Amino acid sequence: MLHRIADDAPLLLMHGYDLGARVWSRVRDGARGAPMRLLGHRAVFVRGAEGVRLFYDESRIARHGAMPRFVHETLFGHGSVHSLDGAEHRHRKATFVDVAYEDEQVRRLEPELEREWQRELDAWLAGGGRSAYDAAVGALGRAGMSWAGLPGSDDARTRWAARLAQIVDGFGRPFSPDFAMAAFNRLWSDRRAARLIHDVRSGMLTPRQGTALFEWAWHRGPDGRLLPERLAGIELQNSIRPLVAVARFVAFAAKRLHENPDWRLRIHAETARSGRLVGGPLAVAFAQEVRRTSPFVPMLPGKAITEIDFDGQQVPAGGRVVIDILGTDLDDASWDDATEFRPERFSHRPDYEAIPAFIPHGGADVQTGHRCPGEKLAIAALSAAIAALSDPRVRISPHGLEVDRRRLPAMPASGGCVHAAAARDSTAENRRQHDETTEQRSTS
Repeated sequence: MLHRIADDAPLLLMHGYDLGARVWSRVRDGARGAPMRLLGHRAVFVRGAEGVRLFYDESRIARHGAMPRFVHETLFGHGSVHSLDGAEHRHRKATFVDVAYEDEQVRRLEPELEREWQRELDAWLAGGGRSAYDAAVGALGRAGMSWAGLPGSDDARTRWAARLAQIVDGFGRPFSPDFAMAAFNRLWSDRRAARLIHDVRSGMLTPRQGTALFEWAWHRGPDGRLLPERLAGIELQNSIRPLVAVARFVAFAAKRLHENPDWRLRIHAETARSGRLVGGPLAVAFAQEVRRTSPFVPMLPGKAITEIDFDGQQVPAGGRVVIDILGTDLDDASWDDATEFRPERFSHRPDYEAIPAFIPHGGADVQTGHRCPGEKLAIAALSAAIAALSDPRVRISPHGLEVDRRRLPAMPASGGCVHAAAARDSTAENRRQHDETTEQRSTS
């Protein structure tokens, strides 16, 4: 059968998040593996807890060389931790864990998030019309760069955050102007980050110990040598850019809040009781369900180190194993009412890492595997945004919330338009009065 399967790489560009359903149509209902062909390589598409165990087994699957180089290097940067395996990966990953995963690092970020989201909320109330996505890019960029120890004004941080956001926006559209712009912003950001590393090592900057800037400036590889300035700068960006990328989740959160007004009311009541935008359990549960139902990318490839035999599908060494991220997060065998948006499923479930079929930021162990160490930061950032968007003094427009599922990565078309409720009420009243006047004139 495999020889009759067209290469799925161009089909991914054509069908985006709906490609998975087309691949699963090739096999029986409930199958855990399905045949694919990816960039000329024999491949198996896997899902569910069983697929997660296979995909994140480093004795069988490697990351290096699995993704097209021009896509990988645009998003993650040349030589980044994402391209490493084995002991070298674990050594560099340990610094990411120190920088982003420890609870103390989350606590350091929280006041930054509180300040920046309150700032965006105040801007909406003052008549601003930035979308939830654009507001998140600025808020999360400024918060993340301050947390990471980067110098610069708020305006400079906002501009760099916009560049990092564009890299995320354009990397999934090869051969397009967006991809060309993403490549340009990657080069600009690499130079900027390398200069920061140079300034720390030369004594011109003295960031606080424990910040991402300090730790990457002084990180040493397994050979005891400092990383080259450019590579250290790339890993510095990989400590910040994922936080900026949470802006896409924020846009989906705006859509879901509009669709679930009862949850908006509950989250606002929680925020009013605590007096804080950060850390509300209901907002966190809502954030987890947004991440589950709207993962950043639909799938991710790995390279088979040995021959793979999985659920009746065989792949030789050198072939590809592709994890169905969307299909796993929405797996009927793993979740009750899998396709329904139900934040309550995450109530009283703080140990989300123990849920094998919940992989919006990757799977397996954070410290030794490829699960993103910035997941706690992402949850804190997204839940704070959700609390701000639940404020009844602002309204989320129903217009532009449709999602083009062919586009990678996807988000609501408008980014989630947000306005002060009073301004929207005034506009609606003016429109009503205009319509009444027009009708009266037409009948007189």
